[in-house]
Amino acid sequence: MEDDDQWELCNDDGFVFKRKRRRIDAPPPSSDTDQHAALRRRKKQTLLKLKSKYQNEILQWESLSNTLRSIQPRATLQQPSLPSTFTFTSSSSSASPDTSLLHHLLFQVEAQEAIIRDVSNLCDIAEAVCVKREEHFKQTLLDLPIWASPLDLMHVLCSDDDD
Repeated sequence: MEDDDQWELCNDDGFVFKRKRRRIDAPPPSSDTDQHAALRRRKKQTLLKLKSKYQNEILQWESLSNTLRSIQPRATLQQPSLPSTFTFTSSSSSASPDTSLLHHLLFQVEAQEAIIRDVSNLCDIAEAVCVKREEHFKQTLLDLPIWASPLDLMHVLCSDDDD
């Protein structure tokens, strides 16, 4: 009877045979809870990483938004109103309106130049943020386990596990 306990019947697609029983050491009952705890820790770490990533991105967008808000008052400055008609003559009596027009136009050009410079700076910042996100995305693709060990990937893909 002892001899029968050491053998087991196996059926492999109709081919029936006997083989020695394998000793299967049962894993300790705490390993299941350890796996769940490890899974929870990994999930928590992943969520914390995502949280910090999104917080940094929100801070960058808030900075851009604040910069844009600081530009808006300059764009909507009350500019001196132009007289409705100007006469461009070479007489000395009309030199005053021409100079006020010239000052007004110079003021407008300087204001537009400042706005263009600020918008250009905002575009540079936005482009830098986009480049950084793209590099991070590329790095996450390069960090995939497939690149570390393609042989392991092939083994997993070719295995016939019914799990």
